[in-house]
Amino acid sequence: MSKRLIQAFFAVVLVVSSFALSVAPAAAADVTVKMGADNGMLAFEPQTVEVSPGDTVHWVINKLPPHNVVFDEANSADAGVAKQLSNSKLAYSAGDGYDVTIPSDATPGTYNYFCTPHRGAGMVGKLVIK
Repeated sequence: MSKRLIQAFFAVVLVVSSFALSVAPAAAADVTVKMGADNGMLAFEPQTVEVSPGDTVHWVINKLPPHNVVFDEANSADAGVAKQLSNSKLAYSAGDGYDVTIPSDATPGTYNYFCTPHRGAGMVGKLVIK
């Protein structure tokens, strides 16, 4: 009977350890946002992006430059993080852009941003940090 008990114990250990070994840690994601929509509109595409701390967002010139990415500190979940994510420098050439990695200590919530020269035309976006 003790031999069966030992075999059962090792079978349970083997099953439990296989779950521990098969679960991979979450990997950071890369997200691309086009500056200037494919249809020629002054828009970020997609307009809303959900990310997690550690993820990298690539804003890339697509159509109708110049563009930039400026976060609205007053209307974002954390003004300090919004300031850290902003890039007021204009990009002019297709394929140029701006990359940012979401800080590990970023406050979850919505971060509103815009393109300075085209804000009045409705070129605004939202970054939702989970």
